Amino acid sequence: MAALLKLGVLISGNGSNLQSIIDHIEKGSLKAAIKIVISNNPDALGITRAKKHGIQIAVLKNDDFKSKEDFDSELINIFKKNDVDLVILAGFTRILTAGFLQAFPHKIMNIHPALLPSFPGLHGQKQALEYGVKFTGCTVHFVDEGVDTGPIIIQSVVHVSDDDTVETLAARILKEEHRIYPQAIQFYAAGRLEVKDHKVKLKSAKKYSSPSLHNPSLTGF
Repeated sequence: MAALLKLGVLISGNGSNLQSIIDHIEKGSLKAAIKIVISNNPDALGITRAKKHGIQIAVLKNDDFKSKEDFDSELINIFKKNDVDLVILAGFTRILTAGFLQAFPHKIMNIHPALLPSFPGLHGQKQALEYGVKFTGCTVHFVDEGVDTGPIIIQSVVHVSDDDTVETLAARILKEEHRIYPQAIQFYAAGRLEVKDHKVKLKSAKKYSSPSLHNPSLTGF
């Protein structure tokens, strides 16, 4: 039996994507084990979620470190001590340093609530509404030194309604996040992801055959 992929998860808040990953692990669709969850917020709800499932927790408060480099050095030490294979960002509010990225090359995943490269950075849902796009969605990508610029692994498309608010749109996007993040991790666990020239290739992928999407719908064309 193949060894389970060992995950280290970074959180700062609610931890709903963490919960989705836990749920998929427990039902067997994700062949991984969460070795440790680290939060920079001692009041994060995600800590409670992890504790309910007996997952090891560490809290590293921002103010306890003199620099970002010192903070990330401790992250590296903890993850290495726990033999982590893949780092998962699940609502982590800090920008990682170059030193951390170098310690885990193409071994850090993030999820963003927009179809990258559109609307990077904060408030992707709000950006999409303000721009007036008809479709938006979410993206799982490997993390590099840019802001949401890393190689894209998987995306999900969500339609935008004329009466959407940031909250209603964000809720629909979040449902898709909970689907595609565990899938991206399972692709990695199965050894199916190959990164070359800033592109991620999925080995043994089926050819995409779904019909085109239109919003508003076409009327006889």
